[in-house]
Amino acid sequence: MRTGTPGFIPARLSEARDARRIATKSALAKRLGVSPTSVSRWEDQEAGQSPDYSTLVRLAGELGVRPEFFLRPSYQSERPTFLRSLASTLVRDLAYQKAQMHWLQEVSFVLGHYVDLPEIDIPDVLDGATYGELRDEDIEAIALRLRRHWNMGEGPAGDVVALMERIGIVVATISMGTTKLDGLCSWSPVDGRPHVLLATDKMSFPRRQMDAAHELAHAVLHQQVPEEEFQDNLRMIERQAFRLASALLMPSTTYPYEVKHPSLAMFTSLKERWRVSIKAQIKRLGDLEIVPEEYARQLYKLYSAKGWSKGEPLDQHWPIVAPKALRDSLNLIVENGVRGKADLLATEFTISAADVESLCGLPSGWFEREPAEVVSLKSRAEVSPRDASAVGELIPFPDRRR
Repeated sequence: MRTGTPGFIPARLSEARDARRIATKSALAKRLGVSPTSVSRWEDQEAGQSPDYSTLVRLAGELGVRPEFFLRPSYQSERPTFLRSLASTLVRDLAYQKAQMHWLQEVSFVLGHYVDLPEIDIPDVLDGATYGELRDEDIEAIALRLRRHWNMGEGPAGDVVALMERIGIVVATISMGTTKLDGLCSWSPVDGRPHVLLATDKMSFPRRQMDAAHELAHAVLHQQVPEEEFQDNLRMIERQAFRLASALLMPSTTYPYEVKHPSLAMFTSLKERWRVSIKAQIKRLGDLEIVPEEYARQLYKLYSAKGWSKGEPLDQHWPIVAPKALRDSLNLIVENGVRGKADLLATEFTISAADVESLCGLPSGWFEREPAEVVSLKSRAEVSPRDASAVGELIPFPDRRR
């Protein structure tokens, strides 16, 4: 007789292991005190085996989720997840990033039952063409078209993360535990809404602007890219995203005309206004063929010689405001008495309170804090007249001039 937990979903175990950066099945088996073969069979869809309920409870505790986590479908999408797969990036770091994206989509879907997130406002700018047909001049024109559509003007862009939330993209920021991961973009398999997850490691406002604009570019250009084409065309896809991001942050109709003489000093001055990194400015002028390739190389060498690869001037000049849509949604649900914090954790969310807090930009321990009681002042009409006998006598200070 086969024993186990009915409805157990093997992919959820793999996802939780990735989210906790447990590199191997053997490592998880050691923590649980079971054989590696058992864990392998639990993660094997074809094997059809699952842990019994008591083991499932221990498994959930070890991975920091509720037992119900393993009984709900994963939010894995058939569309590709756009991330910059650097050769030096560890596989487990990429797996961690993807798992966190699935959890972000799950949290977003739960909150969508109670609040109306902004409608998706991403215009179709390809006009029947495919991403593979785009030329550089097409991408430049798309950037100007998007700026007009989103009322961005032609000057420096405001906070790109705030723009993304306004047009219906769900954005979250978390620490990736490595500086080799910047961000990723993926579409929810449930509602088709684009989600973006940005890294906070080694973060500055100019860097986050470019990372956010890069993922926004994927949402605009690459929604229909088939999974089978993603890896084969990754270089072209990433180049297009960076070109559109740069064009959104530094429009061709205005930014180049402010560059009087290309130099690191000039780029530093322009950084204060445009809030774009010096390195990105050099690349932008090279892409627009305003700076010759040889001169751009010289600028890059001087840039490296100054040690700016580890940190540029003005990097910490601006505060970084966290995304707020998910945070505000949870606060709204709780403050209006729609659902309580404990109730949400017990019935809606299957991941830990700390995970939800991290993905929603809430302070650590938010779920443990009791909602503050609302105390209001009485209106003037409700205040009874004071008893004259209760009024104190006014005693003047003595005149010390005498």
